[in-house]
Amino acid sequence: MKILISNDDGYQAPGIVALHDALKTLEGVTVQVVAPEHNNSAKSNALTLHSPLYVHQAASGFRYVNGTPADCVHIALTGLLGYRPDLVVSGINNGANMGDDTIYSGTVGAAMEGYLFGVPALAFSQVDKGWGELEAAAAKAREIVAQLRAQNLVDPQAPWLLNVNIPNMPLTALRPIALCRLGRRHAAERVIVQQSPRGEAMYWIGGAGPAKDDAQGTDFYATAHGHVSITPLKVDLTDHDSLADWAQTALRLAPGACI
Repeated sequence: MKILISNDDGYQAPGIVALHDALKTLEGVTVQVVAPEHNNSAKSNALTLHSPLYVHQAASGFRYVNGTPADCVHIALTGLLGYRPDLVVSGINNGANMGDDTIYSGTVGAAMEGYLFGVPALAFSQVDKGWGELEAAAAKAREIVAQLRAQNLVDPQAPWLLNVNIPNMPLTALRPIALCRLGRRHAAERVIVQQSPRGEAMYWIGGAGPAKDDAQGTDFYATAHGHVSITPLKVDLTDHDSLADWAQTALRLAPGACI
């Protein structure tokens, strides 16, 4: 099995090093890393279209790109590797990617790029920042990949996209995997305004808001109770439940509209 690893924290981040070291010990597995040169958190699915991308190789063997997480996976799958991997794995991220975070997440964006190309993909994140219990998280990621492989679920004919969040706990303390839906957050904190040395106003995006929907069954609830959360994701953003209501509005806006 051939695995492509990427992330959004950069190729030197402890999370991707730990993930690589864990997955390379799987029997019969080849692992390649193509990751951003620098931290690209919150870049989502962004692709670089108006400037060239360069690929370099570090002493570790990791290849790094002056672009986004999605750039890394995109160029890897469209020519850099020279073959199609069986699995794309992103992470391990320094902090949670739950609820609304998944829309912005570069970690999820890298995995989603693989999924868009028809490759099964996983995004791994630790719930708390700081890399606490990182070896345990890497071991759990290895276990999940091994189980998916053993159950013959790593199938290019049936690709999937899974978002996984692992509490920062010792491996033996982690509770069983919980299949969850995404929760929701409150609105983000206020923008931070500072003055530059030239007297101009500088704006910094505020931190993520607290959980709004952390009810039982959500990723927030599961991880807060020590479980590893897994949420299957999809790309279709259509609001299917409201299509019928909007059909009537479309007719009023444009009589004869195709609905």
